[in-house]
Amino acid sequence: MSSRVILALDLPSLDRARALALAVKSAVGMLKVGLELYVEAGPGAVTLGREAGLPVFLDLKLHDIPETVERAVARASALGARMLTVHAAGGRAMLRRAVERARKEGAGLEVVAVTVLTSLDAADLADAGVPGDLPSQVERLARMGWEEGVRAFVCSPHEAARLREALGSEATLVTPGVRSGGEARGDDQKRTMTAGQAVAAGARWIVVGRPIRDAADPLAAAQAFTREAT
Repeated sequence: MSSRVILALDLPSLDRARALALAVKSAVGMLKVGLELYVEAGPGAVTLGREAGLPVFLDLKLHDIPETVERAVARASALGARMLTVHAAGGRAMLRRAVERARKEGAGLEVVAVTVLTSLDAADLADAGVPGDLPSQVERLARMGWEEGVRAFVCSPHEAARLREALGSEATLVTPGVRSGGEARGDDQKRTMTAGQAVAAGARWIVVGRPIRDAADPLAAAQAFTREAT
C-alpha cells in the first residue's frame, strides 16, 4: 500500500472536508467519514472518495439490533464504502449478520469491529461494570468477532501487538489515537502512540485526524505521518 494513513475528515461541512481531502489525497491511503460529517452531509459524504480517488472508511460505529445493523450494512455497501465500523459489543448475532450481509452484497465492503474506544481507560470500563483489565476486554471482544467472521478490528495502538499475536497475520488492525512524536497532548484520546510505534505493534492502518486537519500545512503533516508509518 502506498500509505497506511486513514485521514479522518472530522469537519462540520462537506466543502471543508472536500478541500482537506483534495489537498492531502496524494499523501494518504483512505478517507474516514465519521459521525459529524455524515450527520451534516449524509450519504453524499461518501462521494468524496470518488472525487479524491481514495477508498472510504465509513466510521458510524453501528450498535443496534441485528436486523437494523444488517440493513444498514446493505446501504453502506450500496454507497461504495470500503470499510464500515460496528461495535463488537453489539454481540455475536449482530456481528455475524453484518458480515454475512456484506458478503452477500458483493461490493467489497469490510465490516470492522470496534473493540474499546481509545477515549476510554480501565477506570471507565470499571464505571461501566466491565470486569477485568482493558487489554483483556479488547482481546475478548476481538476473539468473539473473529469467531463470527469479522477480520478487521479497531483497537488502540497499545493493544495492537496483543491482537496481532492472538489473531495472526490475516487480521486487519486499524488504530486511532496516533500522534506525532513531538506533539503536545490535550485531547480526549487516552491510549496513544506514534505512527511508527503503532505499525511496529501490528497496525495495518493508522487513523489520523486532528494532527493533519489542524496543521499549518496539512499536506506536509500527512506526508510526515506516511513516512513514519512506512
